[in-house]
Amino acid sequence: MSRRIFLLLYFVVAVCPAMSQAERFRVVCYNVENLYDTCHDDGFDDYEFLPHAERGWNTTRYCAKLGRICRVLAAAGGDAPADVVGLCEVENDTVVRDLCERTRLCRLGYRYVVTKSADSRGLDVALLFQPARFRLLKAETFRPPFDEAYGRPTRDVLHAAGRLLTGDTLDIFLCHLPSRRGGTKAAARYRERVAAFIRRKADSLCSVRCHPAFLLMGDFNDESSDRSITRGLAARPFDNGQVPDPMSLYVLSHRLRASDGIGGTYKYQGRWNQLDQMIVSGNLMSSAFSLHATSGSCRIFAPSFLTEPDAVHGGVKLRRTFLGPIYKGGYSDHLPLILDLFYR
Repeated sequence: MSRRIFLLLYFVVAVCPAMSQAERFRVVCYNVENLYDTCHDDGFDDYEFLPHAERGWNTTRYCAKLGRICRVLAAAGGDAPADVVGLCEVENDTVVRDLCERTRLCRLGYRYVVTKSADSRGLDVALLFQPARFRLLKAETFRPPFDEAYGRPTRDVLHAAGRLLTGDTLDIFLCHLPSRRGGTKAAARYRERVAAFIRRKADSLCSVRCHPAFLLMGDFNDESSDRSITRGLAARPFDNGQVPDPMSLYVLSHRLRASDGIGGTYKYQGRWNQLDQMIVSGNLMSSAFSLHATSGSCRIFAPSFLTEPDAVHGGVKLRRTFLGPIYKGGYSDHLPLILDLFYR
């Protein structure tokens, strides 16, 4: 058999099936609500999640929490594992390792990177990825400038650059912006400044990417109509029929609705809020790029096991791990987002 025929047969048998399985590139983003281990991290205020604290956070509850997150991520992947998973509110590398190696996720072969923020409660963000479909080229963290008016450090921003099966590079920015707790104007202004900081970091890559493709995701603690999105990131919803601008950012998580009247990923005082966001650059909305999204590519993942009846406000509410200090044994106070991109 000639070398040319051998190479052709190898491509048909080995490469083509791999590409057909990877026509979909699925991204999941999930705020998992206080995934702490049971040990104290020096320098951080994690005392409420220790075994002898009021919450009674112990090994049994910790392992149950890991198992529930595993169930959500496995279900969100569908027929194949999600290619990339962004997690907010993880304490450290230990909890992410336990999730990937000591639950059924160990069968899926995820690798991960985790930030190490100066957040006073010790919370970080983590990115899980399938190394065969997102070959990590670079991972770095950016620390937003401290804001005296806000009064405490916020979470670091994680930037991960990965090589896709097509050879193109996808840059992912994963963030958890300052909390809305207290509803202060200082917090809102700080979120806008952190968002602008992320936008500058993304823009700085444009000079080193032939076809820059960005995905910004995480818990922004703001709606897509708030200033952190509209001004800080200068992002806007994508309208069907418009020609995407390669240098613009488009919000794909704008005004999402799921079943049972669910109109967001977070419910507060009976009102659904869309605080978790998926935002992409124009190249990912363009037919010129190998990976393609549409205005309908993003959706809320809301299987029935993540919710329960809301006797006070009607409809459903989220099955949380805690309600205040009371252990509820649920999943999270947020719902995940799924973004499906497709290879051309």
